[in-house]
Amino acid sequence: MTKTFKLVASSVLVATGVLLPMVFHMAGAAGSIFLPMHIPALLAGFLLGPYCGLCVGLLAPLLSSLSTGMPPVPVLPVMTVELAVYGAVGGWLYRDRKLSIWLSLIAAMTAGRLAAALSAYILVKLLAVKLNPLTFITGAVLTGLPGITVQLMLVPLLVRRLEATVRNK
Repeated sequence: MTKTFKLVASSVLVATGVLLPMVFHMAGAAGSIFLPMHIPALLAGFLLGPYCGLCVGLLAPLLSSLSTGMPPVPVLPVMTVELAVYGAVGGWLYRDRKLSIWLSLIAAMTAGRLAAALSAYILVKLLAVKLNPLTFITGAVLTGLPGITVQLMLVPLLVRRLEATVRNK
């Protein structure tokens, strides 16, 4: 994969990370339930590697927040850390360490949630943000169960299909 391909593909995934939540909101489906911004960050890591996954995970929520107000500012740093860890860990485990897609995905999702909890805790302690990290993460996991299910079903399918497409060209 060339650097140009990775740059273009990462850009498309960042744009997808901004547009996909808008589509969900227009359709009346809450982003906090279906977690549409998570999918492009995971795909970037799995398809393009940990550095691209990290960058997509950092840029998509920031650009989305600046252009649409979602995620809102109090949630933005937590979600940015979470998605960056998703992309970086998923890419590192799957592309660099050659673990299975399932193990890599579950580990990336777990690491991302733990990083979100840690960043929420840091925000509370350092910046006195009014947020209970345990309640926030528990709520995010429980509310996001449909999205987590979608990620577990959709990401492996998309990765395998897109890998096959790239190999055949």
